[in-house]
Amino acid sequence: MNPRPDSPAATTQAGISRPGLGYAISSYLLWGFLPIYFIALAPTGSLEIVAWRILLSLVFCALLITVTRGWGAFFALLRDRRVLFTMAAAGALIFVNWQTYVYAAVSEQVVEASLGYFINPIVTVFLGVLVLRERLNTTQWVAVGISIVAVVVLAVGHGQFPWIALLLAFSFGFYGLIKKRVGPRVDAVSGLTLETLWLAPLAAVQLWWVAATTGLTMGTEGTWHTVLLLGAGAVTAVPLLLFAAASRRLPLIYMGFIQYFAPFIQFLVGVVLLGEPMPPERWVGFALVWAALAVLTVDLIRGARRASKRVVAEPV
Repeated sequence: MNPRPDSPAATTQAGISRPGLGYAISSYLLWGFLPIYFIALAPTGSLEIVAWRILLSLVFCALLITVTRGWGAFFALLRDRRVLFTMAAAGALIFVNWQTYVYAAVSEQVVEASLGYFINPIVTVFLGVLVLRERLNTTQWVAVGISIVAVVVLAVGHGQFPWIALLLAFSFGFYGLIKKRVGPRVDAVSGLTLETLWLAPLAAVQLWWVAATTGLTMGTEGTWHTVLLLGAGAVTAVPLLLFAAASRRLPLIYMGFIQYFAPFIQFLVGVVLLGEPMPPERWVGFALVWAALAVLTVDLIRGARRASKRVVAEPV
């Protein structure tokens, strides 16, 4: 007899949910190999890919809500103006993120895209200071400082400003802040449905523009290409749903470690599979970013240990 996912038998000896660990690793593995998927869609351009990704994600989420009988809860969210307009802002940010990421993939700039997601945890910490007025400790300031030096090294040494990496890091960082504001009131499927619902008119305009200029590729490049393009909605939604399932089962510190899977895989895809150039100054920039992440990780571990000691010390 198989144990239920949340039963004691389904946890590791350390008390960590095995299903949660599997969901987290699966979501970040899928995100890591996503550039290969977008490259396989050639000759489709980034504008058309993102437009289909938005519309097909909306269809996929609508089907999920129908299967799970969640339309009542979804329509309740539509009546909440604060949630509605908050998700509109989230949709705008995820549109910028998707458009930048797909452009990076199809133009074979995957290494710089991976840099953006390596920088993202540090940007999140930095945004906590700027937006939420949080106070950083010395270790966190060191990590932020090292990452700023890394960006300068990459900009000066590599000869171009890493705008793709910074745009990805900041758009996803602000997206995370907005999602944090709505908290548990909006589940993953409803949230993605609302975001793509807001973006659907923009996606339609993009498809019209592509059709009027270069021409749409949907249905014109063979059966396999059409199947891949139609799968853009599922490819978008499935990792997000796995991530949501993992975040409910795993402590934040484990999610923090596993999140580095995706940019590391993207980095390998760019360097090994696509053969993108890695001159010495680029290695130095990445090494500084990895050093900043190591400093941030040490601080995360210390914080988790202090929190666990406080919990043990508190009387029942």
